[in-house]
Amino acid sequence: MKYYLLSAMKPVGEPSAPETMVEINRRLNVFHEELREAGAWVFAGGLHRPDAATVMRPLGDEVEVIEGPYAEHKEFLGGICLVMAPDLDAALEWGRKAALATTLPVEVRPFLGEVDD
Repeated sequence: MKYYLLSAMKPVGEPSAPETMVEINRRLNVFHEELREAGAWVFAGGLHRPDAATVMRPLGDEVEVIEGPYAEHKEFLGGICLVMAPDLDAALEWGRKAALATTLPVEVRPFLGEVDD
């Protein structure tokens, strides 16, 4: 088994309308339940907008603290879902389902190494 990270990429701009978010959250709950039933669930969660970030940047023996996003982007990481899948094809299928549930682009990326069963 391998861990795969499904990253939902949200475009920069105004937040979605509340009624849209209700429907997206409903679909996400269905998706997360499907992951649990399949034994693929590890973890999932949404993230605050980039302006809530604090970046810790090493500078020699010191660490610089940067409030807000470190870089300007057209998209930002809106949420993550960590799944277990036997191979990339299975992880891509979970990524497809995540994209449909969130209505956002989803990046699928494997973790290095294997998971001990």
